Amino acid sequence: MAFTRGFTGKRRGDRAARGDRLPPGQYDTGKDWPTLTAEATPRLTPEDWSITVDGLVEEQQTWSWREAHALPGSTYDGDIHCVTTWSRFDMTFTGVSVDTLLDAARPRPEAAYVMAHSSTGYTTNLPLEDLRGGRAWIVWEVDGLPLTVPHGGPVRLLVPHLYFWNSAKWVSRLELMDRDRPGFWEANGYHDRGDPWLEQRYQGDP
Repeated sequence: MAFTRGFTGKRRGDRAARGDRLPPGQYDTGKDWPTLTAEATPRLTPEDWSITVDGLVEEQQTWSWREAHALPGSTYDGDIHCVTTWSRFDMTFTGVSVDTLLDAARPRPEAAYVMAHSSTGYTTNLPLEDLRGGRAWIVWEVDGLPLTVPHGGPVRLLVPHLYFWNSAKWVSRLELMDRDRPGFWEANGYHDRGDPWLEQRYQGDP
């Protein structure tokens, strides 16, 4: 699949007031939340969903919708940034910290990367450290409302400090690995990590 440099978009929002929160090359999308996806939107209900943590762990773990909701809850208040150059400020996502899931599965010492799998077959790879330390969530609510299916509902991964392709929609599995392995967009020319503040959009970017 081809990819294109130089995404453009209409600049909106009060950039002067929010400039210190806007990564380079991004624009404030205001209240809009664009919907972008690399795969067909699935028909998935909460009753059908589960999340598994496996691979290089001491004990594989799986949680149903009800079991995940029984875990200690966690909330992210902040901004999100898409590689297609839009950013949205002051969002609130509610779910469970990925730390909680990883602590239950107990990563083995050699685990260094995670492949996030969606129920659609989509994948994205991340360094394990980017999912640790209160920086990643499994979320089912946004701004007090259930996460809609086009935005990844009933549940998506949220890794807000990286470009949003890392925040896999319809996430169903976190596979721990000892080496880097490209996911869908990484195999199609995108950066292996995707830090918005470093503009890590494509392979070869710093």
